Amino acid sequence: MLQGVEDLLHFLNGKVGTLTVGAISKPPAGAGKDGGSWEVSMDTLTKYAPEAQDFTLYLNTAPDADKKQVGTALDTALAASPQGTVQSQAAYKNQITGQVNTVLYLVYALLALAILIAVLGVINTLALSVVERTREIGLLRAIGTSRRQTGRMIRLESVLIAVHGALLGLGLGLAWGIAGQKVLTLYGITALSIPWTTLLAVLAGSALAGLAAAVLPAMKAARTQVLTAIATA
Repeated sequence: MLQGVEDLLHFLNGKVGTLTVGAISKPPAGAGKDGGSWEVSMDTLTKYAPEAQDFTLYLNTAPDADKKQVGTALDTALAASPQGTVQSQAAYKNQITGQVNTVLYLVYALLALAILIAVLGVINTLALSVVERTREIGLLRAIGTSRRQTGRMIRLESVLIAVHGALLGLGLGLAWGIAGQKVLTLYGITALSIPWTTLLAVLAGSALAGLAAAVLPAMKAARTQVLTAIATA
């Protein structure tokens, strides 16, 4: 479809209009079968879809206008239409931000669940490791390793496992996020913001989670009886 060429446009009410293409914008803004949106004049919309209702109206005020008075006047004008609401630019921004935050809270909840499962996995891994290395732990105790050093060894292993998993996850997440943002630049999302503080907090939290996961396995390893452990086949 080229600019200046006539084409058929099918409206939702079943009417078909023969319209001239006036402009083609790239990238597509969304909607439409091809991912683009069709924009027509108010006269064309009135002619082919007179029953269409306004969904959103954006108003620009004069530079010297009092925005508070304008908002009050709009509220008065819409008093008889309770389905319509007036929002300032800041209020509209807060509404969109709230919708995004709702999705983020859901992601954080899923992340917390994943962390809980990961901690249980680390506990299970360390517990099996202590059982499988009973003879090794007994030999270390026999050559002079103290209970505190044995427990510290298990805790360090747990922290290494947790931090290694966190680094791998953060690396993959950053790669996916940056790649996704590059794709979304076609739809106007050009800003890339990486929450370094949150990422560092997650990394520190993974280390703490590793320490918490190692409490029971470290206690079990530290309480291992030397002679019994050495005699284990």
